[in-house]
This record gives sequence, C-alpha cells and structure tokens, in this order.
Amino acid sequence: MGSHDTAGDRPTRSTRRTFLSASAATAAATVAVPLVAGPAAAHDAAPPRGPGRPLRPQTPDRELRDLLAEIDQDRIEATVRRLAAFGTRHTLSSQDDPVRGIGAARDWIHDRLREYAAASGGRMTVELQSYVQEPAPRVPTATRITNVVATLRGETSPNRTYVVTGHYDSRATDVMDAVSDAPGADDDASGVAVLMELARLMATRRPAATIVFAAVAGEEQGLYGSTHLAKQLKAAGADVQGMFSNDIIGSSTADDGTRDPYSVRLFAEGVPSAETPAEAATRQSVGGENDSPSRQLARFVGDVAENGATGMRVRVIYRRDRYLRGSDHIPFLREGWPAGRFTEPNEDFAHQHQDVRMLDGEQYGDLPEFCDFAYITRVARVNGAALWSLARAPGTPKGAVVVTTNLTNDTTLRWQRGTEPDLAGYEVVWRETTAPEWQRVIPVGDVTEATVDLSKDNVFFGVRAVGRDGHRSPVAFPRPGS
Repeated sequence: MGSHDTAGDRPTRSTRRTFLSASAATAAATVAVPLVAGPAAAHDAAPPRGPGRPLRPQTPDRELRDLLAEIDQDRIEATVRRLAAFGTRHTLSSQDDPVRGIGAARDWIHDRLREYAAASGGRMTVELQSYVQEPAPRVPTATRITNVVATLRGETSPNRTYVVTGHYDSRATDVMDAVSDAPGADDDASGVAVLMELARLMATRRPAATIVFAAVAGEEQGLYGSTHLAKQLKAAGADVQGMFSNDIIGSSTADDGTRDPYSVRLFAEGVPSAETPAEAATRQSVGGENDSPSRQLARFVGDVAENGATGMRVRVIYRRDRYLRGSDHIPFLREGWPAGRFTEPNEDFAHQHQDVRMLDGEQYGDLPEFCDFAYITRVARVNGAALWSLARAPGTPKGAVVVTTNLTNDTTLRWQRGTEPDLAGYEVVWRETTAPEWQRVIPVGDVTEATVDLSKDNVFFGVRAVGRDGHRSPVAFPRPGS
C-alpha cells in the first residue's frame, strides 16, 4: 500500500512543513488550485466544524460534458443486438464458425475496436490476448481463452493505467451447455457495449494516463480472461490505479416489476484481499476498515459522476460482490489493485442465464428485448465520467503516512510527490470516524508534508492530488508511520 516516506525520498523543493489550524486553513487556499464548485452532496448538509471548508463534488468541465453528450444510445443498442445475434457466446462454443459462437463474436469485437483505433493517430492499439486454459472446473478440455483489448496510451503518464471490462462470453441455464442459444444481452453484452462505445469516443482524445478497454472471455467458466489480463498487466509493470467491471447493466427492472432507472450499484471491497497479516493487525489498531483503495475509488466515482451530465446516482455497496457470484474485478483485487463492479440496481433472475424458450406464451432468455438501452447509456456516462476524470487528473498520492511517533493533539501527514507535469499541489481531506464520506478539505499547496490542528485520534484523514486544471485524484488513506 505504499512505503513510508523518508526525508531522503522526498524532493527538496517540496518538503516544507505547513502548519494548518482552523484560522489558517482559509489562507492556505491561496497556494492551491481552488475547488471546482458543485452541488452539495446529501452527506455534506451539516459538515463538522474544524479546519478547512466543506468538501463539494467535482463538476464536469466542458471537455467531459462534450464527451458524455456524444455517447450514442443507438450505437449501444446496435452493439447489444449484434452480440446477441451470434446465438451463443459460450466460452466452449465454436471458435471458428464465422456466424455463430464465441469466435465469431470475438472477431466482430476485434474488427470494431480496430476501426475505432484507426482514428487515434496510433495512440490506441488493439490486440487479441490469448492463452490456452488447461482442463479445470467448468473447462473439460484445453480451451483457448481470448480477450479483445484496446489500449489508449496516456500522453504524460503512460504507466499509470485504468481498466474497464465487460465479458463477452455468455451462458445458458446449464453452465456447461455450449450448444443452446444463450444470447446474453444483459449478461453481458450490455457491459461490452459500454466499453466499446467509450473506446470509440476516447480514441480521438488525449488522456494523461493510459486507459485499457477489454472485452474478456471465460467469465462464466471462472473469471479466466480477466485473471489472465490482470496477470499480463502485472508482468508488464503497469501501475493500475483503478479498474471497473461492467457486468449486468442492461436493465433497472426487477422480477417483481420494481424499477430504479437512475441509479447503478458499484460494489467496492473493504479490507483488501491482498492485505498481509501485519497490515491487518495495523488496521485493527487504527481503523480504516472503510478506507480501502477500492472504497476510495468508489467515493471518487460518486464525486465526479453524480451530476446532471450523467443523470445517475451511484449506489456504493460495501461488499466485494453479490452473494454466490463474482465478476471480473476480483482478479484485479487479488493483485492488490483498487477495483469495483458496476451492476444494475435490480436483477430479474427469471431472465438471466435462461435458455431461450417459450413459457406461458412469453419468450424467456437473456434477450435484447429485456434491455433498457437508455439505462445502459446512462451507465456508460457514469463510466465515462469516472474514467476520463481519473485519466486527466494526477495519480493517487503514494506513500501517504500519518505520523504516530509523537503524542500530540495535532496531526502530521507525509506523502511522496507525484511526477505528473501538470501537478499543482495537494489537499488534505478529513471526516468524522462515523461518516461514510469525506467532509472537509484543506488545500496545502505543492508540499509533501502538512500538519493540521486536529487530533488524529478523533477523525480520519486523507490526501489527494490536484492538477493545474482543477482535476482531483482519488484520496490516499495514510498508514501509521514516522
């Protein structure tokens, strides 16, 4: 989770000590980029008194508004219908039939992404990322698993990487049935349609960090494609600072008819899967169970995506995933990276994973007719707001520590300075230990140490980076240190 910062590690020009009290916090704002104004969130209705000012959501700038306005519902619908038309996309289905099966779907996705990449001036590349999965549960014979991956290289921080996935394989009621129709419109042509539409639009833009758009296979058989993708990124030394799986985002209607068309669930794990026993012991002594990197990423999504440009509410669920199920963010969590899963607010289990058949005069199965394409489009805007804001902002601060070697009633924080050329400075955020969201913010300037006139025993602190254009990073939660 980032090593402790030492004096020898910090650049000389950004190690000045800044002391902040309730009266000095306002003056400190003059050395940092001002907060972007925006509507107050519900949890900010009565922020606590103390240093800094109430934290407000980030409002989309013109660049982001233009991007979100260009997301095309008709294209999203056409993609979902085309993928469903392959009959089945089961991982064990034909890989060489030109019109039916997972191979035909793979080739179609690859061709479309290559078309989008052609408009990028060479900044977006597309590959078929394959390996042979040996026999395993739900894979009776050696089977080639292929991800279709489009990578948009960042302009100034290319190693810092953000990933968005949807799985293009589908299944019938029997997970081993590779023959029956399994159109998989909601699960998960809807997720693939979102990443493809975002790849199309972002191919012509220039993010600071790298964005990976991946249609992965083998999800229904055991998260095989996403596991391979995560391992490949790890082997390449990528600094993955955020990942989103879009899995079952096609409709907001439950099996009882309940509708919630303007919210999307974002599952975010608490205590990280990759946490060591020593880290777990430290967490038990100081708290922070609700401050994992994935929870900070989820808070960031709400901060940049709950606005008029998306028309959506992000309902963060404090769990890794739903009971009995899992999605393609889990392999990224296992690598120690922040990740979450977007999924619709209600699920209609009568249609998911059903063989296409007639029952009481109604056609059942995961068909496009059960999708709400306006809803998918809004979820695409949430993804677009999150990914673009992440890729335009400085990276999440590394090496953040809260100094715990002295018994004092103030709090000193230290962190490592980022290397982004547009980095303007940092902000300290804090909240009551019982509050789920950050409540107040203190601009501290381009420094790597700040002292706040507030006891670390009573509140939680965090640090985030600020770019010259006002974009903020996700918050880094500090570990105890010296």
